[in-house]
Amino acid sequence: MLRLARKRWRIRAFRKRRELTRVVNRTKSIKSEQILLFSTLRNERVRLPFFLNYYRSLGVDHFLIVDNDSDDGSREYLASQPDVSLWTSKHSYKRSRFGVDWLNWLQSRYAHGHWALVVDPDEFFVYPFCDTRPLRALTDWLDASSIKSFSAMLLDMYPKGPFDITPYREGQDPFEIAPYFDSGNYVIQRNRRFGNLWIQGGPRMRMFFQDVPERAPALNKIPLVKWDRDYTYVSSTHMLLPRGLNLTYDEWGGEKASGCLLHAKFLDTFAHKAAEEMERKQHYANSHEYRAYRAGISTQPDLWCKWSEKYINWRQLEILGLMSKGNWA
Repeated sequence: MLRLARKRWRIRAFRKRRELTRVVNRTKSIKSEQILLFSTLRNERVRLPFFLNYYRSLGVDHFLIVDNDSDDGSREYLASQPDVSLWTSKHSYKRSRFGVDWLNWLQSRYAHGHWALVVDPDEFFVYPFCDTRPLRALTDWLDASSIKSFSAMLLDMYPKGPFDITPYREGQDPFEIAPYFDSGNYVIQRNRRFGNLWIQGGPRMRMFFQDVPERAPALNKIPLVKWDRDYTYVSSTHMLLPRGLNLTYDEWGGEKASGCLLHAKFLDTFAHKAAEEMERKQHYANSHEYRAYRAGISTQPDLWCKWSEKYINWRQLEILGLMSKGNWA
């Protein structure tokens, strides 16, 4: 059944390629063994300078991005970047399975044989030794260990006090404004069908979904994969097919290496973004997540609590059990 599902999603992605219009295609410059980053976005112009520079500093060689009809200058800015290939689409984000179909097609076309990182513009990948070792060191170790996928827990970051107290400036490190995260308050269960872990909790569950915690956003992701054209993401980067790519944890009591995605959602831009997405109604389950955000924002919430801890570095996250270096030393 999962083989049939994978075939169906790959065919769907192939058909959805018609919804993409090329703005600038620099993929001929991509060399073998280069690390690629894929992303879908809309109206993220203010975030883009820091986002691109952050991943360039880690060692990403080329960015392949789908712009979903931005009107804030995102498309023009990205088109001017020499290491970016850009497509645009006016079609429904929701009907593309929230961008998954578009990126599955681009990965099938351009990422075969490459390590591919799939992240949103507000997600920042942290992995063991990231302060001293480039992303290439991690992927070389994964290759040597015959590991094809690498998981990362989404860690919601937030300021102390209401979100809109400190304006975010273009090019600024967002974690200067939002340096806190929940050090505990997470629940984990195994998805029996796909074999991946399902993680929920943190500030979004306790603040916006306290009455319906089962509807809180999933925090488990598998953003880094040694891509093969036969692979496909199923739901965002939460799970993939073939099913074995989801087994990024040790079932026998040990620890596999893992990372975190620092999630810079809660800045002063958040209220406008929530209102825009409510209007567009292009998100999962009739935008119930953004519906909850909009209701919560009206009270000017302070996400800081007794579990709050200020981010220092990846070693801190390892000590707290939020990520692991496994046997990579």
